[in-house]
Amino acid sequence: MKKNELYLNDYAQLCREADGLEPEMFDKYEVQRGLRDKNGNGVVTGLTNISRIDAFKTVDGVKTPCEGKLWYRGYDCIELVKGFRGTRFGFEEAAYLLLFGNLPNEKQLKEFRDMLAANRTLPTNFTRDVIMKAPSSDIMNSLTRSVLTLASYDRNCSDTSVENVLRQCLNLISVFPMLAVYGYHSYNHYQNDESMYIHRPSRKLSTAENLLMMLRPDKSYTELEASVLDIALVLHMEHGGGNNSTFTTRVVTSSGSDTYSVIAAALSSLKGPKHGGANIKVVEMMQDLEKHVSDWEDEDAVRDYLKKILNKEAFDRKGLIYGMGHAVYSLSDPRAQVFKGFVHQLASAKGREKDFALYSMIERMAPEVIAEKARIYKGVSANVDFYSGFVYSMLEIPLEMFTPIFAIARIVGWSAHRIEELINMDKIIRPAYKSVMREQEYIPMNER
Repeated sequence: MKKNELYLNDYAQLCREADGLEPEMFDKYEVQRGLRDKNGNGVVTGLTNISRIDAFKTVDGVKTPCEGKLWYRGYDCIELVKGFRGTRFGFEEAAYLLLFGNLPNEKQLKEFRDMLAANRTLPTNFTRDVIMKAPSSDIMNSLTRSVLTLASYDRNCSDTSVENVLRQCLNLISVFPMLAVYGYHSYNHYQNDESMYIHRPSRKLSTAENLLMMLRPDKSYTELEASVLDIALVLHMEHGGGNNSTFTTRVVTSSGSDTYSVIAAALSSLKGPKHGGANIKVVEMMQDLEKHVSDWEDEDAVRDYLKKILNKEAFDRKGLIYGMGHAVYSLSDPRAQVFKGFVHQLASAKGREKDFALYSMIERMAPEVIAEKARIYKGVSANVDFYSGFVYSMLEIPLEMFTPIFAIARIVGWSAHRIEELINMDKIIRPAYKSVMREQEYIPMNER
């Protein structure tokens, strides 16, 4: 081991000794770890009119778990999907709703689509000079770098007026698919030695269609594929002000920072495996299961594997069945329910019925296995990440693009929350931390 590595090990141990706190101290000072209490209730840090999550209802004065619901500007997300599914692509329509508070009529929707289409362009040579330079296998890092660099091309970068911020947000919503896909193709070419494909987006296509067209070498996709991806984008677009990346958006916005810095911070939050990277862990877990369970129809064998995961004896040994449970939802995640509705259709079209049956078995079985081992205060069910990774794999989307696709959707929610924060608050978010350090007398150098 190199000398520097030995030093780092020693220094890391010093950090553990200096910073380690007894878990009981959090209870003693009534500090909610992760800003959530033991019953899963979040600490209220603000007000929002953008979205709402329902996971409980009050029955005879008692807080009771209920089927989950997600509302966009007062509209049930499931009803929104039903409204456009099979008739038109919904990403642009849902984006209009979240940004402006109302469902668009046909004329408003056309104008909004045309505006996004006109903004699907990058500065001259940006793809070559920024995206293709130092490509990374971590497309989220590539995307963040591109966003920060775009600030250099904006003469009004630091103007935080609502009009200017809205302009910046609409531009970013428009170019996010290009930044992500071009980042992937650059990595795939320079690091995987594959052919380079840089397809320009079409003004005639929706966001979902352009994503698939730009990603695939032959630009081809089916109507079902584009429709499924479109619904996935709508379901990932917004999820209340308390999720980590959206809260990050509001915190950094409150400091007076520019839009590019705010969105870069949100991207950095989203890329974490506990947030936007969770669906990758689901896919990797399922791949590991398929290696270690020979008969996918043997429920006893699958159950034993799940128990091994919980006992930290299988997969990544973290003791987590990924895709199960949610910080807020209790009985069900409505996004997962919508996903499952069209996952079966896509699985049939792709010849993946056996995989779908395995996912369905685990969705039913995992809550039972978890309940046997742990105290469940609000119920455990499949969350949106459980099926989204499976959907993306059936759409032949590379693993490196899973979280960037999440970002392509969530940039809309971040934009809405940034604008809402600017309009209403004008006060920096600065929560308090209780200091538990022990005061000490200074020790001169020759006495240490």
